[in-house]
Amino acid sequence: MSTPGEYYRSLPPVSKTYGVACLMTTAAFYLGLYDPSSIALYYDDVIKRFQVWRLITNFFFLGPFSFPFAFRLIIIARYGVQLERGPFDKRTADFVWMFFFGALSLLVMAAVPFLWSRFMGVSLVFMIIYIWGREFPNAQVSIYGLVSLKGFYLPWAMLALDLIFGNPLMPDILGMVAGHLYYFLTVLHPLSGGKFIFKTPIWVHKLVAFWGEGATSERPSAA
Repeated sequence: MSTPGEYYRSLPPVSKTYGVACLMTTAAFYLGLYDPSSIALYYDDVIKRFQVWRLITNFFFLGPFSFPFAFRLIIIARYGVQLERGPFDKRTADFVWMFFFGALSLLVMAAVPFLWSRFMGVSLVFMIIYIWGREFPNAQVSIYGLVSLKGFYLPWAMLALDLIFGNPLMPDILGMVAGHLYYFLTVLHPLSGGKFIFKTPIWVHKLVAFWGEGATSERPSAA
């Protein structure tokens, strides 16, 4: 059995970085190091006060320490890692671009007043679930050990659970929209005969190369 340190070192770089960043953001909040409103997504502050960091920092706050927070970290550690080690193996730049595209899509949707949320990290995590379900449609998933279903239906099952528990559904739905848009552009459209034009930008490959983690090689996505 591996130690916690060995498990941590074994994690692929992108999922590990995002998960640790979310954990440290919530830990810093509990230590009183910042006010969550200072990193929340407020477009007035972004535009009028040039507080552009809000476009990024809002994705790292997944809520206070709680069961939902722990569950979201588990999603990153399980489904994000499986994506990074599976369909995105040796495609670190493409995986980073998936996060960038998802975040950008969510920021655009959040510009619509009734779709806006102070923190869009929950939606970004739900996007991971959606893309995982499309990449592993036949994988068997157990929900709390009570219900088994195929991976394709996991996002819908999670949506139903949030409905039962009384949690807001809009973050989940926005994450599914962002995930489907990414999957359509990178997989469904090319497979249907459309031209594959949604390539990972060169600057993302350079960023990964500068980071010195993972691989920057690229291949078209496949179902």
